[in-house]
Amino acid sequence: MAHDHGSHAHGHDAGHVHGSTDKKRVLIAACLTGGFMVAEALGGLLTGSLALLADAGHMLADSIALGLAWYAFHLAGRPATVRLTYGFARVKTLVAYTNGIAIFAIALWIVYEAWGRLMHPAPVLGGPMLVVAVAGLLVNIAAFFVLHGGDREGLNMRGAILHVLGDLLGSAAAIAAALIILATGWTPIDPILSVLVSLLILSTAWSLMRQAAHVLLEGVPASLDRDLIAKDLEATVKGVREVHHMHVWSLDGTSNMATLHACLNDGIDPHVAVSAIKKRLAAEHGIDHATVEPEFGHCADSHDELDHHHDHDHAHDAPRDRRHYH
Repeated sequence: MAHDHGSHAHGHDAGHVHGSTDKKRVLIAACLTGGFMVAEALGGLLTGSLALLADAGHMLADSIALGLAWYAFHLAGRPATVRLTYGFARVKTLVAYTNGIAIFAIALWIVYEAWGRLMHPAPVLGGPMLVVAVAGLLVNIAAFFVLHGGDREGLNMRGAILHVLGDLLGSAAAIAAALIILATGWTPIDPILSVLVSLLILSTAWSLMRQAAHVLLEGVPASLDRDLIAKDLEATVKGVREVHHMHVWSLDGTSNMATLHACLNDGIDPHVAVSAIKKRLAAEHGIDHATVEPEFGHCADSHDELDHHHDHDHAHDAPRDRRHYH
């Protein structure tokens, strides 16, 4: 089995540099969010505003989530071990999935609290609420722009951005609620806008969870088609007669990987064929890490020859189509 790491060395170095800056960005955002969360929670209790308390709840969970995201970047930089041969890169995807669950839990709590407020309206101090909400908006804008400059393709960074975006929308809703309360005295606007913000971020949270789960299940990345890639290799790489036992997945939502068996024509140099396959996968399909097993004749995983002496017991079986994919 041919296995070459050289083709993705440059991409790994570039990803390491990007990951280092993303790690710093997430830490800054975590400090900003966690620092203001206390002030906003106190403001919500003093003013009686559910919108402020809801946003403080967002910021509490988000500061924890951002801390986990930072730790995921920290772990991802560690080298692989004997027990974890791929290293810790997938921890980022696991944290992204956990962040999505946390957003769902917070949103459901806000809806529950809002229903209680609508049934039993409580007084809200619009002036102090407005001051705290504006300050929160400024902090969240700062955190959002810090994160927005990072790698937005990575699931872990996208999860962090989603949390801060939810905080930003929460602050904007609190400002709107405070202005309406000051202008009209209508306090139900406070829980109503809180629910609207929760519904806005739920769809995005679901999308993040679904993509993270797909990565954790080692599904084929959405941008790739495993069967078409196999056909492309058969059509373009000289000496490749058939590609089978092919698996395509992503380690962390950004780094694509593949394993495959390449059945070669007689007389073909396997080293040349494997090198050509790897180059084609990297150049045309964005797969920089591939493990290729070259074969001549029968597939090494086939039981045809091992079971040849039992063929008379299975003469009634339908012939197997050897051109299958696992």
